[in-house]
Amino acid sequence: MERPTEELDRIVEMAWEDRTPFEAIFRQFELTEKEVIRLMRRELKPGAFRRWRKRVQNRPTKHEKLLPKKEPRFKSTRQKSISHNQIT
Repeated sequence: MERPTEELDRIVEMAWEDRTPFEAIFRQFELTEKEVIRLMRRELKPGAFRRWRKRVQNRPTKHEKLLPKKEPRFKSTRQKSISHNQIT
């Protein structure tokens, strides 16, 4: 099944982000890590793909199970609550 261009762009963007784990991409787009790698190989130029692979290999932030268990991030009392990309 061919994905819309906007969806492909979002997957590539999420894969490039350091703090977006592969599990988040799976939850949103149902793509496994192997499928994301295959998609990135197809969508990126060869040099960009090599830089991306070097960058994400062994990066703890790309795998939820490798992330250290920490306290919840600080949230200002002035910060609005956001759910499903909608400001509540």
